Amino acid sequence: MVPARRPRLADVLASLLRRSLLRATPILLLAARLGGAPAEAPADPDAAWLAEHYTKYEHRIPMRDGVRLFTRVYLPKDDSERHPILLTRTPYTVKPYGTDNYNDPDGTFAALAKDRFIMVSQDVRGRFGSEGRFVHMRPFNPAKGPRDTDESTDAWDTIDWLVKNTPNNNGKVGMFGISYPGFYTSMGMIDSHPALKAASPQAPITDWFMGDDIHHNGAFFLSQNFGFFWWFELPGDDPLRDSGRSFVFNNADGYDFFLRMGPLGNSESLHFKGKVPIWTEFLDHPDYDAYWQARNIRPHLRNVRCAVLTVGGWFDGEDLFGALETYRWTERLNPGITNLLVMGPWTHGQWSRGPGDQVGDIRFRARTGEHYREKIELPFFRQFLKGDTNRVQPEAQLFETGTHRWRRFDAWPPAEASPKTLYFHPGGRLALDAPPPVSDPGQAEFTSDPAKPVPFSQEVTTDYPRGYPTHDQRFAASRPDVLVFETDPLEEDLTLAGPIEAALQVSTTGTDADWVVKLVDVYPPDFPDPQPNPSHLRMGGYQQLVRGEVMRGRFRNSFERPEPMEPGRVTPIRFTLPDVLHTFRRGHRLQVQVQSSWFPLVDRNPQTYVANIARAKPTDFRKAMHRLHHRPDAASALTVRVLPAVMPP
Repeated sequence: MVPARRPRLADVLASLLRRSLLRATPILLLAARLGGAPAEAPADPDAAWLAEHYTKYEHRIPMRDGVRLFTRVYLPKDDSERHPILLTRTPYTVKPYGTDNYNDPDGTFAALAKDRFIMVSQDVRGRFGSEGRFVHMRPFNPAKGPRDTDESTDAWDTIDWLVKNTPNNNGKVGMFGISYPGFYTSMGMIDSHPALKAASPQAPITDWFMGDDIHHNGAFFLSQNFGFFWWFELPGDDPLRDSGRSFVFNNADGYDFFLRMGPLGNSESLHFKGKVPIWTEFLDHPDYDAYWQARNIRPHLRNVRCAVLTVGGWFDGEDLFGALETYRWTERLNPGITNLLVMGPWTHGQWSRGPGDQVGDIRFRARTGEHYREKIELPFFRQFLKGDTNRVQPEAQLFETGTHRWRRFDAWPPAEASPKTLYFHPGGRLALDAPPPVSDPGQAEFTSDPAKPVPFSQEVTTDYPRGYPTHDQRFAASRPDVLVFETDPLEEDLTLAGPIEAALQVSTTGTDADWVVKLVDVYPPDFPDPQPNPSHLRMGGYQQLVRGEVMRGRFRNSFERPEPMEPGRVTPIRFTLPDVLHTFRRGHRLQVQVQSSWFPLVDRNPQTYVANIARAKPTDFRKAMHRLHHRPDAASALTVRVLPAVMPP
């Protein structure tokens, strides 16, 4: 979805991509003001520039079933040549409405507008200025009749109307959008209209149960969604001017707020009280049933006939999964098309605005956002919509964190990355060799107490800090309910490239449990502090989160048919952490943390098996002793992919 902590609705489409209700930093959306803080304003940052160079039109475009969708068109006044069309479809409003009201160009919008594209944004069906009924992640209909619709047909009908009715267009159309608009871009790629020549789904929602936004491996993401859906579902007093209402927490501390709320079901009985029907709908579908499966877009990404540039952020707390999976399934189901992947060191949508040189405490020594907008995104659309082949893109362009450099690959994951297994050893050791047969019991244990869950961040917030995927994990490592395993200081750089497979051998005294695995880069004790350093940050011994993921134990064998864990029985838990491209530098340590709560990012598992955790009672929440086994006949490990050491070009 899209970020937006405190909706900057007054700024045009700034909220256009907001994904988690009150998530503050807005995100790009094609005709949106993309913008949080105006990091580096373009040369002509105000709406007057846009009005000088573009004429604004508003249309209600008819779909095949007669529903009309509100569409805004910015047409270049330069008529010396024909221009391609760039379309974004959004549920976040295309305001300001009115042909005399112009947006302030910023970020991606500014870069594209300067290059004279016909810029088009559309309210999707049932939102703001458009007619019809809105459906969240409206499922793709593979058996449509002549008047049946879904988001794919709405995109087709819109493109068909635009190329036939927009003056001075060259007959070529591109689509792009971030988060929810990224989903609409992906849907528009399916059974592509002949005029659609380029599409860029960016942080696209792909599967709301397996890894995007609402769930990860069946575990419900609480703080990331609570405020967002309140805001999304409750319109302002004037929907054409206001996007939504922020939930009033009356408590700045989200950890305290959600803990006091009690079981997840209390979110409805105490707070939402029937005002957010979609929230209740989510809670009523705790398993990967037909409801969620219909909202998995991946198997439908067929008959894509345009060039595709999928974009994601390594530190996107919302839709990292969606970007990687969209690239993979587009590649798998559409052999022979141009299918490109870009991954940078970004939070959700950060590539669309600002310099992109830092996330949280971690600085990248490069203005990666500007590089993306000027050297990757604009040339992609120029190539496939204007015929400019001066800068042809490689298959995969990814930023390697740790070394802070862009790398190019012929495929992702790279073929040259070889699998290696990191084993957990007694005494908190992490190594490539398997645990030897010794007298050690071969297990590490901790007590998990739902009344005192492990926090996911030390920041005081009711939402989630966007930088949490890079946060220092020393606060967690010091807790008795977090297991820590790490290597010796590395003698040479170690570069991991691709997904990470977790294979845990565990047991519990309860009948259900969550299993959180975090990959951490431990800096040397003498690592220099940043200069200047007004916040007195200490980087020596910093434990940077590189990747983290959760697996709900009940789904270990099937996401469709959950089952309890048997107390005391050693049980395999296997799941995949999203890809990384990260170099652990010489002198650093590679660390893995294992825990059973990540609150309030993830709702609490009561550790007593119930059919629906959202309906658990307070008495179901019980302490449990969890054990991670690492003996030779029950070895816990991570499988990683290691790139051979090479000198940079």
